[in-house]
Amino acid sequence: MALSFLLPLLAYASSAREITFPLISSFSQQFVSAQGGVDISTGSAFAGLMTYANLPYVHCLAGEGQEVESYDIAIIGAPFDTGVTARPGARFGPSGIRRGSRRIAPEAAWDIYTGENVFLDWAKVIDCGDAPLTFLDNTVALKQLDATHKIISGRRANSSEFPTPRIIMLGGDHTTTLSALRSTYQHWGEVSVIHFDSHLDTWDPMVLGGGISHYAGVNHGTFLHIAHEEGLIRNTSVHAGIRAPMLRPKGDLRNDFRCGFEIIKAREIDRVGVKGIIEGLKRRVGQSKVYISVDIDVLDPAFAPATGTAEVGGWTTRELLSVLDGLSGMQIIGADVVEVAPIYDNPGETTLLAAAEVVHSLVALMVQRPVECTRAV
Repeated sequence: MALSFLLPLLAYASSAREITFPLISSFSQQFVSAQGGVDISTGSAFAGLMTYANLPYVHCLAGEGQEVESYDIAIIGAPFDTGVTARPGARFGPSGIRRGSRRIAPEAAWDIYTGENVFLDWAKVIDCGDAPLTFLDNTVALKQLDATHKIISGRRANSSEFPTPRIIMLGGDHTTTLSALRSTYQHWGEVSVIHFDSHLDTWDPMVLGGGISHYAGVNHGTFLHIAHEEGLIRNTSVHAGIRAPMLRPKGDLRNDFRCGFEIIKAREIDRVGVKGIIEGLKRRVGQSKVYISVDIDVLDPAFAPATGTAEVGGWTTRELLSVLDGLSGMQIIGADVVEVAPIYDNPGETTLLAAAEVVHSLVALMVQRPVECTRAV
């Protein structure tokens, strides 16, 4: 019975002489010509190197004397997770997010809501691969990430009107955002941070780290405190989706305020709705330049189980995407999606799919409002 079912399919396959696919890159077309007209391209998202959304790969970290293709928005992975206080695994986040984006192709990414395709707009968006980070020494790894950001943002952009490329980082644990903020300061000065997370992440290193060592004090719960101390961020920054327990109720909130943050708690969305959250974020940052950091644990574990410190009572994926879409018009000069730990995901890759779509939204925000580079004074 099984054989009789397969025979017609085998006959059809053997008689097929030509199969055409809608998504054939210019490289594939050239390859077809070189091979005498034999088309072996498939348009498959599973062929070749895996990049975010099947974007072109550029070796952004090539050494001196090597020519590097120009770009406007660079995707870079930060495989780092030794700054976590709970479950490790986010070092595999960059590859996981790319895996979650395989269904996206630049030629077929037209938005059903806007009718736009951000990958085919003015900005040249590419994937630089991952930063080469040691997993044996946090201090050295962050210096390596600092250098990576400096090289990638230091190249001339493809657009003549906006000369400085912008970076969307795939984490990695949240400690990696510190390197990104150091990089943005070099080109744009202090930024307002919109921080989507279930945790404050402004803890004093003496509190979260215990004062054991400087090494221990630099982690995924203290990086915003350190960024404030280094003068990287404005006092018009804001958390969104906060719901996790605090270590010292009064002390934590006092220090958070000192670091320049306002708090929008997760359950506020039930009272004011998505529109109210958007209005609160826009009111807080005003016309300042903005860095968006998305810890995937801002989502409820039902929508994003694959993270290091999951907290119940979070937002849905749809709510987060709607909030991000509502930030259109802001001056977004850098962004990241972090704390994705694929080992804790379910077979349907729920978290990876969500994280990949969040990155897509961040690209859209950058494309909608390109920002001219102004050197920090």
